[in-house]
Amino acid sequence: MLSYRHAFHAGNHADVLKHTVLLELLDYYNRKDKPWHYIDTHAGAGCYALDSEQAEKTSEYVDGIGRLWDRSDLPAPLAAYVKAVRQFNPHGRLVFYPGSPALAMTLARPQDRLRLFEMHPADYVSLQQTFSTETERVQVRKADGFAGLRSLLPPPARRAVVLIDPPYEIKDDYRLAVDTLRDAMRRFPNGTYVLWYPLLARPEARQLPERLAALGAESWLDVRLAIKGAPRDGFGMFGSGLFVINPPWVLPERLETMMPWLVEALRQDEDAGFDLEHHIE
Repeated sequence: MLSYRHAFHAGNHADVLKHTVLLELLDYYNRKDKPWHYIDTHAGAGCYALDSEQAEKTSEYVDGIGRLWDRSDLPAPLAAYVKAVRQFNPHGRLVFYPGSPALAMTLARPQDRLRLFEMHPADYVSLQQTFSTETERVQVRKADGFAGLRSLLPPPARRAVVLIDPPYEIKDDYRLAVDTLRDAMRRFPNGTYVLWYPLLARPEARQLPERLAALGAESWLDVRLAIKGAPRDGFGMFGSGLFVINPPWVLPERLETMMPWLVEALRQDEDAGFDLEHHIE
């Protein structure tokens, strides 16, 4: 299915959580001089104009990055995230929102490499254009990221952050996400894997965290942000989560400090909240 376009959702609450954690991971990897690979199985268009027809149709960024843009009291991880987004908005007004690969590129050093998958024809073209001057460090493939990931593991540098961020428009995405993680862990046990997932009432979404825990990773972290209570009619996303395999040991403490602040900043009703579980060997 190729109907999903992230432009409708760019900069929303899910992006705030996902991209803040992504930057935390890559910043930690940069503590060593050794190169790393960033692999994105569902890379999207690269960068999004927030005044485009798609973005303005939903304006989800207003209640996401928009609520943080002018804050002067951001916790350190969120301050780093907003600073990275500001690199794409040099005049100070929030006009462009960078996708995960563009944000990863803000921390990439000359020795680091990005490997990106995108199936949607229009988004693939946009992604190519975004990185047209970085063909040495960045490879963009028009291919299924679930299937393509296995060809990149293990990476030459033996250090990698892998983002698996499917749209979950079809039920099979839930199964594929778990199967892809299981296979990746077998091929490259030391990689850091980040799976984004939506908080929805549908059974597949409710069962996913339990299925991820059953993978048996020795070190893992699961963080969930609910910006509101679950809808009574059972429809609509009310938050999102990230399941991280092999997270750095510093990440839980960073999130424990950040998440209460983020809940207050992004809450849409009194049922907003967060959950944070982890086990790190």
